[in-house]
Amino acid sequence: MTQVSTRTALVVPAADARRWPDVVAVPHGPLRARVARLLLRRVARRLAIRVELPGGRLLAPAPAGAEVLRLHDPDAFFSRVGAGGLIGFGESYQAGDWDSPDLVGVLTVLARSLPSLVPARLQHLRRWYAARQPEEQNGTPENARRNIAAHYDLSNELFALFLDPTMTYSSAVFEPGPTGEPVARPELLVAAQHRKIDRLLDLAGVGAGTRLLEIGTGWGELALRAAARGADVVTLTLSTEQQALARQRIAAAGHADRVDVRLCDYRAATGEYDAIVSVEMVEAVGRAYWPAYFGVLDRLLAPGGRVALQAITMPHERMLATEATFTWIQKYIFPGGLLPSVEAVEQTLAAHTGLRLAHRQSFGAHYAETLRLWRERFAARGAEVAALGFDQVFRRMWTLYLGYSEAGFRSGYLDVQHLLLTRQDEVR
Repeated sequence: MTQVSTRTALVVPAADARRWPDVVAVPHGPLRARVARLLLRRVARRLAIRVELPGGRLLAPAPAGAEVLRLHDPDAFFSRVGAGGLIGFGESYQAGDWDSPDLVGVLTVLARSLPSLVPARLQHLRRWYAARQPEEQNGTPENARRNIAAHYDLSNELFALFLDPTMTYSSAVFEPGPTGEPVARPELLVAAQHRKIDRLLDLAGVGAGTRLLEIGTGWGELALRAAARGADVVTLTLSTEQQALARQRIAAAGHADRVDVRLCDYRAATGEYDAIVSVEMVEAVGRAYWPAYFGVLDRLLAPGGRVALQAITMPHERMLATEATFTWIQKYIFPGGLLPSVEAVEQTLAAHTGLRLAHRQSFGAHYAETLRLWRERFAARGAEVAALGFDQVFRRMWTLYLGYSEAGFRSGYLDVQHLLLTRQDEVR
């Protein structure tokens, strides 16, 4: 079937080559492009995805109602995917080489079969073509601040456009509907975020007089609610943007005397705390530094204390298979990150701390709904995102990031958990 490289139906303005060098440049590799084309045809047939080429032709037969992946520039798409795998897949979306009328739908189908998209007989070649995470993203104290700034210091105004008024950037917990599925609507998001925070604070036993350490401030909502309970809070962040806004919000709520927002790496934390809470921060640490991270929790926790974590997790075998691979998410969204498995957390605790996992609760379906609400709001406010100075390549990048993440939770490839850690020799 002849490839046609003329774009149709989608126009993406020329990208800034200095800002987006790997989106502007299309790699040259005819053999790899042909392999990518053959693999996508195989995937389309096996997963019943409707891959549409320019002019309405199909890459492979597909049933009615199949999820649609629409190629606007097949030559560029296959060249990028052939050269860069999933990084190329993401960059081709940023460039406008492909699209879908239901982005989350097609990504969910792919996520359900992610481990088997490449045939087993070719999996051993992964070490030859898969990129490795660059050393400058390793989670050293110096790199960690730069990694965090790359995402969280983009603009407080940007995050305010799609988050709810609590400025909470982690999974909410919604009320269940009649079938047990979370009921998620925009007007319910504030209550759902407070429900999540309150569950964590309850899990950690936070109340009046509690000395609480929070690792990862966000924009301060958890610290606010802990202070309202009468806790004395020290909260750590590496984001100057987040620190500034969190301090403003905490002062405006009248809790500046109870909350100390510090620009501080977790490794430099001092003191003794009755409770420690950390929400979706371990994902940014990097596997080599998990012993240090959990060791800090152990070192700072007072006798009889409790640690409550909210963590995004993935299956252990997938974590092992991908831990050394440089991903599109690491390149463009969260530098230096790695999602742990529950097994990896337990192994790290046992090898490096006196802490043990005492309780866990998963709620991945709630994250899928949280991400859906964020994604819809981000799309609806695209003009305001552009007015802040973020170009169309960035907006497509964040659309893919939010949709890709939502698909991960909808497919079950990702999960989110509340984890309670206590010392193995203490019962409370």
